[in-house]
Amino acid sequence: MSSPYPNGDREKVASKLPSALQQQLKIRCAELGLDIQDAVTTAVNDWRASSRPAPDIDTAGARSFSTWLPTGLYDQFKESCGERGVSYTQGLAQSVRVWLDANPSPRSDARGDEPARIVVCNQKGGVGKTAVSAGIAQAYAEAGKRVLLVDYDPQGHLSEQLGVPQIEPDHDSLVAHMRGESDGDLRELVTVIEEERFEKRLHLLPSCFDGFLLDSSLGILSAQKRGFQKEAALEMALRPIEPEYDVIILDCPPSLGIAMDAGLYYGRRRRGEAAGHSGVLIPVLAEDSSATAYTMLSQQIEDLCEDLRMEIDYLGLVVNLYDSRRGYVATSSLEQWKSIGDPPVLAVISDLKEQREAVRMRRPLLAYAPHSDQAEAMRQIAKGAGR
Repeated sequence: MSSPYPNGDREKVASKLPSALQQQLKIRCAELGLDIQDAVTTAVNDWRASSRPAPDIDTAGARSFSTWLPTGLYDQFKESCGERGVSYTQGLAQSVRVWLDANPSPRSDARGDEPARIVVCNQKGGVGKTAVSAGIAQAYAEAGKRVLLVDYDPQGHLSEQLGVPQIEPDHDSLVAHMRGESDGDLRELVTVIEEERFEKRLHLLPSCFDGFLLDSSLGILSAQKRGFQKEAALEMALRPIEPEYDVIILDCPPSLGIAMDAGLYYGRRRRGEAAGHSGVLIPVLAEDSSATAYTMLSQQIEDLCEDLRMEIDYLGLVVNLYDSRRGYVATSSLEQWKSIGDPPVLAVISDLKEQREAVRMRRPLLAYAPHSDQAEAMRQIAKGAGR
């Protein structure tokens, strides 16, 4: 609803907006010396003019929100909402979210105020995605960062290795939140890894068995629910808890499906975010089949970027389980990985016993063997990926 401004050039608009967005909008406008009505005017105009798909915002519990907009703009905004198949509340939330992303806080450093989102991926199994995900998460937590480690693989190896049970079917889970089927708080599913070395800074969101059906369920929802963007499902589920972390690391399944698209979308460079702050980290092996898998993954990334008009940064490669005793195939393959140059090889990790022992003991590597060569390699990767 709206009512006229005294001089007639604006009208008061009463709508709804999630309280978290209202607070961020108020703070950001104060930091930038802007009137809220001017910021919302710009936000709505930019949202209407953009042809890029905006991620859905969780508007459950949205509170009353009012501001002054130029006369006629709210009617135009409502028309755009109808054309895009979203509610007025959803359209306004998307507008404000995009504006906040495009106008970062001046108090933020060069990285922006978003958590770093590192997507550890390769559709080839057995390349050490889980070991690398866990290792760099531990390295960041050891260095003082607040870290969320997301077990996005329904096989649940990461959860199992850290001694955390998988979530049973038909229980609240990350997958349920991605499908919009949960009224719960995602925070309640997060487990703190109780190791003194990390001082409660390392958290795990466990895997769930329902993840095996994620590709099909996201595809069905995309076909049945107007305005549902399957690629944004993971981001919408994790967005509410992002402010609590400095780094979020995604241990992906060996897949090239819809769930992988959602994982890659989550790691894209957001508006206003510095290059190299977030992106993909790719563990590989020194063998020919790993090179083929890398080519397929790269093509999926490039296709997704072209389709959704976005950018995904390659943070680096990790040559894992390297053993020069395997001869020419291993040594020549390693040189080929290094010759790529961009993305760079951040570390070469040998196949040593400490990682296997840590897995058997259900303990983090950097707590079990903090001075091992593998632990040092994880710190090196974290430093390189965090450029």
